Amino acid sequence: MKKNILYTLALLLGLFFINSCENVLEEDVYSELDPDGLFNDIIGAEAVLHAAYAESQLNGWNGKSLLNLEEWCTDIEWETGGGENRTAVQMINFTWDASTGWITDLMWRGPFRGVRDANTILDNIEESTLSDSEKKLIRAEARFVRATEYYYMYTYFGPVPLRTSATQEMELPRASEQEMLTFLETEFSEIIADLPDPGDEKLYGRAHKGAATAFLCKFYLASKQWQKCADAASDLINMNYYELYPDYRELFKVENERNKEYIWVHQAVVEGPGNNYINGAFPINFSIEPKSGFTWTSNMRNWAAQYRLYDSFYNSFEEGDQRKDLIISEFINKKGETVSLLNANNTRSFKWWPDVNAQGNDHGNDIPEIRYADILLAKAESLNELNGPNQESIDLINLVRDRANLEDISVADFASKEELRDHILNERGWEFYSERKRRQDLIRHGKFISSAHERGITNAQDFHVRMPIPQVEIDANPMCEQNPGY
Repeated sequence: MKKNILYTLALLLGLFFINSCENVLEEDVYSELDPDGLFNDIIGAEAVLHAAYAESQLNGWNGKSLLNLEEWCTDIEWETGGGENRTAVQMINFTWDASTGWITDLMWRGPFRGVRDANTILDNIEESTLSDSEKKLIRAEARFVRATEYYYMYTYFGPVPLRTSATQEMELPRASEQEMLTFLETEFSEIIADLPDPGDEKLYGRAHKGAATAFLCKFYLASKQWQKCADAASDLINMNYYELYPDYRELFKVENERNKEYIWVHQAVVEGPGNNYINGAFPINFSIEPKSGFTWTSNMRNWAAQYRLYDSFYNSFEEGDQRKDLIISEFINKKGETVSLLNANNTRSFKWWPDVNAQGNDHGNDIPEIRYADILLAKAESLNELNGPNQESIDLINLVRDRANLEDISVADFASKEELRDHILNERGWEFYSERKRRQDLIRHGKFISSAHERGITNAQDFHVRMPIPQVEIDANPMCEQNPGY
């Protein structure tokens, strides 16, 4: 059983409420927690901190839904069937709008709850009775959670209202582009010194220098600050802590998690909330995956919702690429018949390899938000944007390709920056499918809309590179302006 932040959150919240209720029969009812009591000891302070962490975790229904939201609108994955098809159709056809429930709940409300909890800590920690070292660490972790939530929202919506204290007015305008960029850069940069080295964090799932540096690198990548991205990637590489896991096909299995390729992960536990993705990847009537011999068992679930990959993506892999081995192209059904999934846009991602100890919907596979391979390819991309095809970019790409059992590429293979850029985009697709990176990658490379047009999605327009601000926010906060086009 994993000892992680999810269990600790439940325990600490329980202890806090038990210790704070002197008489459950008293008539007074309070709608807010008392900061004076809450932050008087490390248990109370960490209870709020862990609540903030919990809001930022992509697991259970939220996790698989966010994975899919950022894949269904790309050239990798689509979906049919089940109750979630109503949202899938909107994402596939670029007909989402400001009333789309998943955008409101998962991309807006969830992150802002994490911001709220982080601000509660930052508003009160200085006046607490904690030691200076405890204050410094908790402050840095709260800023980390807040910054990651704003990073996510920036990649969804662009600038959003910057709520940095619970004492601010309820109605706030959206930050300017520069205010948003400056805030994210400052937050990630300043907290690195106050966080522990990777591996030395107090509890698995809490922030460390590696995670903050990796998010800073990804932020620079998303905002096309190429030199800063390359420098942040170098800082992380020079920690000499992270490494590529030797076998891509084994990397994502439950028994191999907590490896040194995973820089920041969303934790999943079979007791819930777990990793729910594989339930929709199982074909209907799935029984056996013939290459591995994996056999579906009754403790698992096979949903009506079906997560399918496009043939164009499946066929794009180079021959011998082991990353393709986590995509199944046939299966044996419950009648013992072999069923092909080819040539019907119907192959399935088994990246989140089924957990034999699954309990219903929940499998135990942690979902990496940032892997070391991501940092290597981010640096390769940045150096190409700065210098065109260069040996260091090629060497970094080859580290990832070597792990996939592919032949090395060379500088001579690329006549221009544009050619290597296209290859890096392809490499990232092969490496990170089903990890909710494709939407951002296509947007950064200027191909999100054109890729949709190539699939026949005529509704896709330039403004779709940003999601709509939820209508409930526009109604509640008139100072928050909608993104153009919605």
